[in-house]
Amino acid sequence: MKDALTSPHSYDEPMTHAAARMPLTLRGLSVVLPAWNEAANIRATTEGVVATLSDLAPNFEVIIVDDGSTDATGAIADDLAAQEARVRVIHHPTNQGYGAAVISGFDAATQELLFFMDSDGQFDIKDIAFLLTAFEQGEADVILGYRKHRQDAPMRILNAWAWKQLVSFLFGLHVRDIDCAFKLMPTRLVRIADVHARGAMVNTELLAKFVRMGITMEQVPVGHYPRRAGKATGANLRVILNAFRELLRLADKLRQWSPPPDAQY
Repeated sequence: MKDALTSPHSYDEPMTHAAARMPLTLRGLSVVLPAWNEAANIRATTEGVVATLSDLAPNFEVIIVDDGSTDATGAIADDLAAQEARVRVIHHPTNQGYGAAVISGFDAATQELLFFMDSDGQFDIKDIAFLLTAFEQGEADVILGYRKHRQDAPMRILNAWAWKQLVSFLFGLHVRDIDCAFKLMPTRLVRIADVHARGAMVNTELLAKFVRMGITMEQVPVGHYPRRAGKATGANLRVILNAFRELLRLADKLRQWSPPPDAQY
């Protein structure tokens, strides 16, 4: 697996104004935005994605997955889709979990490339320029963002570190930031991986299967910012316990998994 620190590129340098307005890819790009109770963030996040990709990757679609929100997230998402033809919305009638929302977006993707990002405003979509550049220059099959300076509460960061050590040991995943929701992948590889995790294991399952497939992955630093509004759920005790239960259920399946013999990648 490649590491961005050994890359000839400097991923820390900001884009010039000219580069920021030049298409970096003409491939079709599906953007998945999972959302649960993100009424305060979903409009700004979606509008930022549309504005940025109109320059960087003009052949795109945005798929908002409203995971059973109890606030106005679904209504705002529908309004965004009514105003912008490139935005689509999937509604889960009840909250099914982060992984379920991501997978619904994966299943709905129609374009050659697939990118997903949290809708909580903690990422800057402009950083996708670094991932698109690395992908188009053929540096790896899959480009993974990692949070250069993670802006979360100390307990959340500690939980993430402990989780990374555990899954790295179990599945041989040597990735800086397994759960960073800023990943760019060919859609066909995601289809082959056929991820089933409904909760926090979704990134682990996806990357573990990519490793089994022999997929090359490069890691690129991206910005991470404090939440402007809303409430994070990753450090919630219920979420943590569910993650461990899912880990135990999937551990043997992941170790025994292999891609279909007729898969072409």
